[in-house]
Amino acid sequence: MMRHCGVLIPSTNTTVEIEYNRLLPPTLQGHVGRLGKGVETPFSPSRPADISYQARMLGTAKVEVVCLAQTAASLFDDDYDAATTQQMTAGAGVPSLTSAQAIGHAVRALGARRIALVSPYSQDVIGRARWYFESRYGVEVVAMEGFGATDSYAISTLSADNATAAFTRMDRPEIEVLVVPGGNFPTMRCIAAWEQQFHKPVITTNQAALWAMMGVMHIATPLPGLGRLLAHMPGVEGV
Repeated sequence: MMRHCGVLIPSTNTTVEIEYNRLLPPTLQGHVGRLGKGVETPFSPSRPADISYQARMLGTAKVEVVCLAQTAASLFDDDYDAATTQQMTAGAGVPSLTSAQAIGHAVRALGARRIALVSPYSQDVIGRARWYFESRYGVEVVAMEGFGATDSYAISTLSADNATAAFTRMDRPEIEVLVVPGGNFPTMRCIAAWEQQFHKPVITTNQAALWAMMGVMHIATPLPGLGRLLAHMPGVEGV
């Protein structure tokens, strides 16, 4: 039986649809709604009216869960996750989450306490990411590096080699998980190779969002080749 999940993405994101369409299991179909920005800065939150409308539209597709794949939006307002998930659930009539929440829960599910952050974000935004994950999920960010992106659309053109180089510079024994926030940064095909090279789990935005949505849907089918999180499905009922 075909199952359906819903993802809301910024209008500038050209990566989520490609990664999910190519990598989702054949019995799981992802449906996407695009969102405009409330303020014209690279990482500003999407318009609340767009979130409500697109969540309602996804609800008509009978999705079982909705995820906002815009990690940076969660980083600047303490109440953003709660308010936005409430808004999405009201529109779609199903459980909802943000990708920032998904990353935090994924780190916990892997039993990690010390993480490194590597992201296309500017230093200001990745600094906010550090605050978010440390204050919300009780982890310690022991290293972080951003690529200084100022154009959210252009993130999709960045090479994953940027992350590989950053991991090489910062890797140290105390880092338990490498975290790569940024839903428009193409990473899912690189996760397994990174884990083999650096001998520790890697969590990315789109990977964590998929894992979290499958958890809400109680889909425990492992997805090999996309990192330990999806290969072992920790924290998902039935695994």
